[in-house]
Amino acid sequence: MSGVPDRAVTNDTGITELMFALGLGDRMAGYTTYEGKERDIESSPWRADFEKTPSLGTAFSREIIAAARPDFVFAGWNYGFKESTGVTPDWVRSTGAVPYQLTEACRQAGNTKRGVVRPLDALYADLSNLGQIFGVSGRAATLTADYRKQVEAARVGAPAASAAARVFPFDSADPTPFTSGRNAAPDQIIAEAGGRNIFGDIDDSWTSASWEAAAQRDPQVIVIVDYGAGPQNTVEAKIRQLESQPLMAQTTAVRERRYISFPYAALVEGPRNPQTITALAEYLRSQGL
Repeated sequence: MSGVPDRAVTNDTGITELMFALGLGDRMAGYTTYEGKERDIESSPWRADFEKTPSLGTAFSREIIAAARPDFVFAGWNYGFKESTGVTPDWVRSTGAVPYQLTEACRQAGNTKRGVVRPLDALYADLSNLGQIFGVSGRAATLTADYRKQVEAARVGAPAASAAARVFPFDSADPTPFTSGRNAAPDQIIAEAGGRNIFGDIDDSWTSASWEAAAQRDPQVIVIVDYGAGPQNTVEAKIRQLESQPLMAQTTAVRERRYISFPYAALVEGPRNPQTITALAEYLRSQGL
């Protein structure tokens, strides 16, 4: 496209916060998010930006996007782009707008698994790319440098990799647990904080696992995704689910009640990741891990 976009449409809170962190709220025509993400916006450092930017609702559909008349559409595979809805990068191009895919959610060649680079590298790549596209490369470089310093500081006092705490990233279960493989943000958040994702051997982004596999890997800490909405999505409800699951009830994390929660937007690629690493590192050290 010629010139700098000034009617961007984004999907999901972490993606939208990338725009806000770069100071691009005035370049947005609106954003969509999913139902049950109230905690994200309530806890967002960019809450004021969310309030000033048009909310386009909870459906990232062709009709909603087209009505906003965007010149730039920012989403990711399974973070808005899906063949099943017809909202794909090719469709966006057909409308005359430019599509941009979240790097964390890019698909691997030859299959539908997601993740082609380490999650923090994906964050830094998107900051750099968006900086170039929107003419704010200096701001992107400053943010990236600040984030790298935060991550480096969080590593201080971390144990050797061989002694890293076993951590289970727990999003939800219906009925099997939904978790993070090695290509989603929690894997590197956990690693940089001094832990080890028990499902880090899965070559995918967010994915399903089994209670049997989770219990066999005996997590010492469970990181819970806090959506803050709906009776099944509260942190308390998820803890009850974990403690009533017979296999999980025998794990170290559940027996010792080592739970820590973060909003969804802190655990997908986005500008909250460095602070999440710091908070998790502090928690692990406080537990002697």
